[in-house]
Amino acid sequence: MIKTAICELAGIDYPIFQGGMAWISDAKLAAAVSNGGGLGIISAMNADANYLREQINIARKLTDKPFGVNVMLLSPFVDEVSMVVAEEAVPVVTTGAGNPSKFMEAWLTAGIKVIPVVASTAMAKLVTRVGAAAIIAEGGESGGHVGDTSTMALVPQVCDVTDLPVIAAGGIADGRGVAAAFMLGATGVQLGTRFLVAEECDIHPNYKDKILKASDIATIVTGKKLGHPVRSIKTPFSRAYIKAEYDSSVSDEELEAMGSGTVRMAAVEGDLEKGTFLSGQIAGMVNKTQPAAEMIVEIFNEAEAILSGASKWIQVK
Repeated sequence: MIKTAICELAGIDYPIFQGGMAWISDAKLAAAVSNGGGLGIISAMNADANYLREQINIARKLTDKPFGVNVMLLSPFVDEVSMVVAEEAVPVVTTGAGNPSKFMEAWLTAGIKVIPVVASTAMAKLVTRVGAAAIIAEGGESGGHVGDTSTMALVPQVCDVTDLPVIAAGGIADGRGVAAAFMLGATGVQLGTRFLVAEECDIHPNYKDKILKASDIATIVTGKKLGHPVRSIKTPFSRAYIKAEYDSSVSDEELEAMGSGTVRMAAVEGDLEKGTFLSGQIAGMVNKTQPAAEMIVEIFNEAEAILSGASKWIQVK
């Protein structure tokens, strides 16, 4: 069984985190991943403190294992959400879309392990200085908000600028990806897209169907004009959006309004015309639904077999 520093840090059996995905990563999915030996993560998304506190309470009824909360730093409710995670002493907080420095003192005082998601070495250096416990280096292959640098290029560079454990994210769906992440210097992985088809994930069936039927070229990145690119499945909406994005007559305000609420339309309503179906590039590798715990065991059995059998292909002299 594969054990790394991340297992001890987060109190988990397998060095795997489930990504915090808006309108997707709720208490039920997080608890299922935690019960399976990984670290399940509740997404605070753009919700208020009451929603998050309710989700934390639900998770505690469903699991006695550690779980985390992802705080989206651009949320209009970020201040009150940050207080909730401190008051509830959530074991782990991951952060995205910004600099978590403002909240670090309160979180660290509450005994929380803060593990920011970064897309650059500059941010990796910053969060190392302000007290992060580990770092999630997320490449542009991932779904949702993405950076420009690929996981293959980003992870080793982040490992080179920090002494903290690094968790690789973006473009990982099976044991091959886990093994590759370890070779890049990571001590754990974070997966999002594969968990979309976990049996405990309550997204709309249309969303799961989109992932299961995806090909290797099924995704598209929109939003670069606004400075926050997002990767999703190609749909009538995403194609219309990218056309509008490069239409000089369409203002930034109109683009923002066009995208508002579309993630919920996909995840909750399954709207095939107007929804934004967030997904990573590895959707084409995801071809079956399973319980979350079964996914985790399968992934690490594959990784262990690959790592232990590497000498079949590599002769070191």
